[in-house]
Amino acid sequence: MDKKAVFNLAIIAIAGSFGGLLAGYEMGIISGAQLFITEEWNLSAKTLGYLVSIVMVGCFIGAFINGFFADKIGRKKILGFIGIIYLIGCLCCANASNINILICARIINGIACGMANAIVPMYLSEISPKKTRGFFASLYQLSFTIGILASYLVGFIFSSSGNWRSMFLSGAFPAIILLIMYVFLSESPRWLILKGREDEAKKIFEKIEAPELVDSQIEEIKSSMKTDNSDKKVSIQKWMYMPLFIAIGIMFAQICTGINVIICYAPKIFQSAGFDDPSAAMQITIIIGIVNFLMTFVAMYLSDRVGRKPLLLSGAAIMGLSMFILALSFIAGDSLGNMQKWLAVASVIGFICSFAYSLGPVAWILVSEIFPLEAKGVLMTFPVAANFIFNIIINAQYPVMTQAFGTGATFAFFGIICIISIFFILFMVPETKGISLEKIEENWKNGTKPTDF
Repeated sequence: MDKKAVFNLAIIAIAGSFGGLLAGYEMGIISGAQLFITEEWNLSAKTLGYLVSIVMVGCFIGAFINGFFADKIGRKKILGFIGIIYLIGCLCCANASNINILICARIINGIACGMANAIVPMYLSEISPKKTRGFFASLYQLSFTIGILASYLVGFIFSSSGNWRSMFLSGAFPAIILLIMYVFLSESPRWLILKGREDEAKKIFEKIEAPELVDSQIEEIKSSMKTDNSDKKVSIQKWMYMPLFIAIGIMFAQICTGINVIICYAPKIFQSAGFDDPSAAMQITIIIGIVNFLMTFVAMYLSDRVGRKPLLLSGAAIMGLSMFILALSFIAGDSLGNMQKWLAVASVIGFICSFAYSLGPVAWILVSEIFPLEAKGVLMTFPVAANFIFNIIINAQYPVMTQAFGTGATFAFFGIICIISIFFILFMVPETKGISLEKIEENWKNGTKPTDF
């Protein structure tokens, strides 16, 4: 691939991945804001769970909106809508006069995040060459971790004043940047071919592919689908059930192992472990955000070299070990003394490191690869919606679980989920490294077992 193609592809990918940055910011900003909202409005554990998790209700709605429109109006327009909706949500959050209005405003932001979670990995996988698809698809998770880190930094900046409204308002800036960068986006060439707009697709491929590969790429895509049926109603066929089951399963493994509890409740976890001052808890949280960001580069480097399954398996194993150590730090807290808080920090860092190179980015890469092109917009709705349902349950119940069973037992539960995930990945997840999207579809149609890809 020549330098011009690499440059064009990079610009398009960076612009597209900004949707992931918004989703990451929204996920992380509540971790700092909740400390001061809880104090200002005297929230119960149950109400706090609603406040943190309610964004996932919006995400669920956004995922279904994306599923309806992505195959009808294209990938690019959805990204523009994401910027507009998130901008409105941030303004509403910053001006909320009571907890009910804030909860409703968080739903608006959630709609934008749900659309981003569904469309950005799909868009990035469709514009990238197969040899570097893992790298470019990882940009979603990278931008997501940048958004989380930015939210932690913003939370720390305003923690001394307790100004949670400014924390939410700051999210308007990346939304505005996304709207500005919209002009650099190109439509997905695969979607254009699906709609019979081959000339437009060819012009885009000429920007991002080596010239000698453009025609063969278009022919490969055309041969994998019937373009004259592109405007007909998409039906889910029997052979699509297996990739759909795997996609939902991998979302279960990604979320129910406890990642968003760490992301959304990190300052509160560190306060419980012994960091009493909110600013000190936020400082440790920033370290977690930095680790999360840096380790994503490891995934970007390894996903197209090592493969998807080795990263997923090793990551899930280390995540499980880290969760059990974190559980021990709370169960044996009295005997550990001052060591408790540092053992908690070390185990959370271990968990974040392993998640950030494995289930974080690789799960989204895998899900974006295993669905057939003609039904991808509809099928992506299900794992993304499942992701948010799992998030709603876990985030809403975490404060209640810790109150009822204790923090240590709650993290031990997440460790058990990690072990279950290892067996699921080992026996149900296919290796997709270096395989074209069209070949993956052919394997499903032929009834190839996931372990035989």
